[in-house]
Amino acid sequence: MDQLSTGVPVAIHLETHIKQHDDVSDYRLDVDGQLVQMGTNLYLRYLEPDEETGDKTPVTMKFTPEGEVHLTRAAEAELRLHFVSGKRVTARYNTPYGTMPIETVTPLLETKFEERPFRGNVKIDYLLYAGEELVGNYKIRLQFTA
Repeated sequence: MDQLSTGVPVAIHLETHIKQHDDVSDYRLDVDGQLVQMGTNLYLRYLEPDEETGDKTPVTMKFTPEGEVHLTRAAEAELRLHFVSGKRVTARYNTPYGTMPIETVTPLLETKFEERPFRGNVKIDYLLYAGEELVGNYKIRLQFTA
């Protein structure tokens, strides 16, 4: 799709399942976003609304041809996660108090893109660590359609 270089509007459906110690929560989001191709990478961008404050946090997911996914949330505390199937990867969590090193372990990473109509389906299961301590177990299910 040639128009990917300038950006294509997409409808996004996101479901996140979070388990932190004994707490379990589910989050659903339906939002409009934009899909852009830069070089060989695809970028999915959208604004994530905060229901309590009304603020909107810019979120970018970068998909590489090698099957890796980078997730960036640019809020007051910037989160940069990197997912590589079956690997432990160092990431960054920039807080107002400094940078906290974190790590992701990704037992499941699936990305599937189709051209007509252009759409994608992404599944990411990951464990988040701060040092050796398990912070949480996360499951992301994302679909988008142009």
